[in-house]
Amino acid sequence: MELKTVQTRHVPVRYIEGGAGQPLVFLHGAGGVTPQDPFLAELARTHHVYAPLIPGYGDSEECPEVRDMLDFTLHTWDVVEALGLKDPIFVGHSMGGMIAAEMAALAPNDVSRLALICPAGLWDDEHPIADLFSLMPFEMPRYLFHDEAAGAAMLTAGRAVDDPNFLQTYLVQNARQLGMAGRILFPIPERGLAQRLYRIKARTVIVWGDSDRLIPPVYAHGFKKGIPGAELVSIPEAGHMVILEKPAVVAEAVGRLG
Repeated sequence: MELKTVQTRHVPVRYIEGGAGQPLVFLHGAGGVTPQDPFLAELARTHHVYAPLIPGYGDSEECPEVRDMLDFTLHTWDVVEALGLKDPIFVGHSMGGMIAAEMAALAPNDVSRLALICPAGLWDDEHPIADLFSLMPFEMPRYLFHDEAAGAAMLTAGRAVDDPNFLQTYLVQNARQLGMAGRILFPIPERGLAQRLYRIKARTVIVWGDSDRLIPPVYAHGFKKGIPGAELVSIPEAGHMVILEKPAVVAEAVGRLG
């Protein structure tokens, strides 16, 4: 997987590319994505993967022009156009799933295959989504993973979460990235998507970890009900970061789209 740059109208966009086969665009969640991501490697076994970074993530430039849900959606369409892609498979995780769903609703005739992995975007007062912006580093594994200990090791790469050097790097990066993500996720991750899901014409697979404590699996049924003909794949012993805990299983579910 290689890190590259493509120019869009507002900002140069960093993206990860690798693999061979049908084109697939992966849209990452609020935690970002790196070339070493095991899920990208799984996808690249069977597809030509493009994974653009949202402005402000990784070493990419920030973009003040991307301010609200419509801006995020149109910006990502600009990235797809700049990459010269026609009818790629769209795969989005969490916040990226929210963006992918909005793209498919905004341009239903341009998206034929869609995979939404624990997507954000809906809200149910009886099942509130955890406030990502108030969580401390040591709290993250509980909400993100089925296996908290293994999840903590993945997030910290074996470093102690109470190590001042780790915390400084983590908090600075987190503040930069979540500052961007907050434009569509804060104070709650809901921007009216429920009213637009009916517009999606794409063949859609919804993937959810049964142990998701960040966005409860009850939301899977909201997406399935809202998107005509959507298929739901529930994965046991996996949390919100199902793409890290069960990358091969999720990739197999995505592979049903072709």
